[in-house]
Amino acid sequence: MSTANAYADDKTDKKPGERWSVERANQWYAKYPWICGCNYVASTAVNQLEMWQADTFDPKTIDHELGMAEAIGLNTVRIFLHDQAWVQDPDGFKKRLSAFLDICEKHHIRALITFFTNGGRGTPIKIGKQPEPIPGVHNARWLQSPGAEVVNHPEKWAYLEGYVKDILSTYAEDERVLCWCLYNEPESTRNGNHCLPLLRTIWQWGREVDPSQPFTAPIFYLPMSPRTDFPICCFIGENCDVMSFHCYLEPEIVEKMIEMTASFGRPVLCTEYIARPTSNFFNVTPILKEANVGAVHFGLVNGKCNFHFYGPEDLPEPKHWKHDLFRADGSPFDPNEIEQIRKLTGKQE
Repeated sequence: MSTANAYADDKTDKKPGERWSVERANQWYAKYPWICGCNYVASTAVNQLEMWQADTFDPKTIDHELGMAEAIGLNTVRIFLHDQAWVQDPDGFKKRLSAFLDICEKHHIRALITFFTNGGRGTPIKIGKQPEPIPGVHNARWLQSPGAEVVNHPEKWAYLEGYVKDILSTYAEDERVLCWCLYNEPESTRNGNHCLPLLRTIWQWGREVDPSQPFTAPIFYLPMSPRTDFPICCFIGENCDVMSFHCYLEPEIVEKMIEMTASFGRPVLCTEYIARPTSNFFNVTPILKEANVGAVHFGLVNGKCNFHFYGPEDLPEPKHWKHDLFRADGSPFDPNEIEQIRKLTGKQE
């Protein structure tokens, strides 16, 4: 039986796990120093497929760039997988993910692994060679996973069960994995992904595996926002082991997001922030540290994803980078930011 089908067809008598208790979640969080890190895509990858496919997986660059992260005290990287990278080559994909985790361990970094996202380009999602970046366009080649054509059609979900259970089972006891983000920004429906039914199902699959690491999914909008999806927010609030949120806005809004998510009594991670100049390392990161909220900003090394751009009007380089810390040559966008991060993480030069 192929790996793609084995886990979907595995009907064991194991009792599904349950949501972690508040006590267990807080004991887990207390094991670690303050979580401070970044959302990471290798600078040589234009999207998740170029990051993980065999022909373009780039451990040399990853090793170099995670070394840069370690040098300023970052201890966490949030990464995005893609279902099609697994479908085309399940065993090879896991070998590459294991190689990535080896590099993380070398640099004293843990991975926060994200399975699915509604943001990016939709179907058809093509494996193989990926298109080149569009100059000046932020993240133009990013891919939805699995995309609305799958999300909105339950009859197409069977392979997703195999994917989720295979990865969770393989790394269920792996201390290099910090946490599982089962779905990135499920409230985002602008690309036609109506994902609450799938979100519920993914959580069920996850509980059936019951790994040693906690589950989360981020809240993206404050409750009074016109874009808030209350059913999804309620599901997240009732099912996450640890709470997480995203916020690219002013410090006052970040404080409100902290207050809301901390009200559950569970650890809180801010797993996306920093959109200069509004949200930066001087006005937001100290707030997160003071509140003992994990701080995982977006971007590390400027590359093919063009995370530093807001739009083509910023060519050849924006005055204020949106995301990322370093240029490909290793020089920082702003040396003062690097000094600030070192100060907050306690990492000496």
